[in-house]
Amino acid sequence: MNAAPLIAVRHLAKSFGKQRVLEDIALEVPAGSTTVILGPSGCGKTVLLKHIIGLLKPDAGEVIVEGEDIVPMAQRQIDQVRRKFGMVFQASALFDSMTVGENVAFPQREHAPLPEVELRHRVEERLEHVGLSGVFDKFPSDLSGGMKKRVALARALMLDPKIVLYDEPTTGLDPITTDSVDEMIMTAKKKFGVTSVVISHDIGSAFKVADQLAVLHQGRFVAIGAPEAVRHSDHPFVKSFFALWFSKGVATS
Repeated sequence: MNAAPLIAVRHLAKSFGKQRVLEDIALEVPAGSTTVILGPSGCGKTVLLKHIIGLLKPDAGEVIVEGEDIVPMAQRQIDQVRRKFGMVFQASALFDSMTVGENVAFPQREHAPLPEVELRHRVEERLEHVGLSGVFDKFPSDLSGGMKKRVALARALMLDPKIVLYDEPTTGLDPITTDSVDEMIMTAKKKFGVTSVVISHDIGSAFKVADQLAVLHQGRFVAIGAPEAVRHSDHPFVKSFFALWFSKGVATS
């Protein structure tokens, strides 16, 4: 018997005014896997991510995290569930006035304070785990785009989350840096055993990191499955979305 999914979204719907953004969304995210939600800008990917972490309430449907529906929860309960999540934002969202060390330490200080010596050791350990050493006292302005993403991941991992959410992690990055971020996502899964949900419109990156792809179009999933199965979907939008990319003969592994 297959284990229950770590995250399950069922019959989710969301509108803003008269605009229907999500319609009858269903998705299961297996523990220890990387699921990439793929689709063009404006298709509802970020709105879905905000439902998964409890920042938005749906008009209908369920968001199950480790067997618990978070939709009817009070704010205090949702805050506890969020401790299971780490978040890597699109622009890294580092505090420019803080050093790298202070940025990474921030969630620990806020939620589970430690003695300073122990905290510094933990921060340096997390930085080393994401391939960064010797940057504790630097500022974000001293770092490259790829390094900032790694700092953001180190911060996301500080409270040992079970789930890491990535919001468009490769947007605006050059190919070499994009490849570095892809490796970072895969390494986090292998080293820390985290379950990852990535939202992206980067097809090449998606095929590199995903165990499962879910293609979102006009507020609905039009294909979900293993990357190669989705690649060969007969759905017209999926075929057109992938056509240019694969016509270039770009490798996906």
